[in-house]
Amino acid sequence: MPTMTPEEARTALEARLEELARLDAMSAGGREPVTLQQDAVGRLSRMDAMQQQAMAQAEERRRQSERTRIRRALERLDEGDWGWCVTCGEEIAEGRLRNDPSVGTCITCSSGAKG
Repeated sequence: MPTMTPEEARTALEARLEELARLDAMSAGGREPVTLQQDAVGRLSRMDAMQQQAMAQAEERRRQSERTRIRRALERLDEGDWGWCVTCGEEIAEGRLRNDPSVGTCITCSSGAKG
């Protein structure tokens, strides 16, 4: 398997940021407060709406966390440190980077097995 180049990683990371922005726009309505109109919506329907809202908010937090990881990876690319573990300094496995170019740790540090 050929090595993923920094340019390929940057392209993949920037594309994922765009996709996350698109997903945010599509799900914006699901994160809005649930109105409590007693006459318009029954109690179970409100509970369902509140559950859907909570799930949408959790998904937004997950996307925000992913955006943060991507931005950090882009910073490492700019600094020439991409592909090296931020914890131990060892090279991150090619397959791990191809799977997710935003990872910042090797599998050993990620699993907490060093020591």
